[in-house]
Amino acid sequence: RFDLELEFEEAVRGCEKEISATKLDQCDHCHGSGGEAGATRKTCSACAGRGQVLTSRGIFSIAQTCPRCDGSGRTLDKPCRKCHGAGRAEKTTKIKLKIPPGVDTGARLRSTGNGEAGVRGGPPGDLFVVLHVQPHPLFHREGDDLLFGMPVSFVQAALGAEIEVPSLDGQVVLRIPPGTQTATMFRVKGKGVKNVQGHGWGDLHVRLNVEVPTRLNHEQKA
Repeated sequence: RFDLELEFEEAVRGCEKEISATKLDQCDHCHGSGGEAGATRKTCSACAGRGQVLTSRGIFSIAQTCPRCDGSGRTLDKPCRKCHGAGRAEKTTKIKLKIPPGVDTGARLRSTGNGEAGVRGGPPGDLFVVLHVQPHPLFHREGDDLLFGMPVSFVQAALGAEIEVPSLDGQVVLRIPPGTQTATMFRVKGKGVKNVQGHGWGDLHVRLNVEVPTRLNHEQKA
């Protein structure tokens, strides 16, 4: 598992990232075999080839994986001097990831074959990348939709107006009808986030906050 932090725009639009993961990889010295050149395998003397050893605890006998051969039943006469027979060694590897557009916090991406190497030349596992998306200074995300609070003046709300509202693709024009009340919600279709499964786009929901003046001069009162 690798936890990856993304900017809001990176998650919405998709991107390519390169990460450095420290994991057990195939040993360079023995190429995953676990033994030196010319090493041979022999029956494990601790478990007699069974892969398990019995330990007695009172009246009970418990079978456990053999600690000498790790359950394989065979040992190497000349273990690798670098990995001590494990066939794996810790390395830091750079991995390129393609982040699809529309991902959100908690999404988990699977990178096949980029997990840890298998024991003694076994196949590698997978790498799971868990995403954490940073919040946006303007927009609040709910699923594929975006929410935004827009302040408007008392005059604009009372008489109606055309205002410019920010979106991820730039400014969009929003028409406010006369007599609009505070907390009124307007929907701008298709200006939300692309669905990560490819099912279209979400919407931008704009909540108007009417700013009522607190100090009026005589002319304004008239």
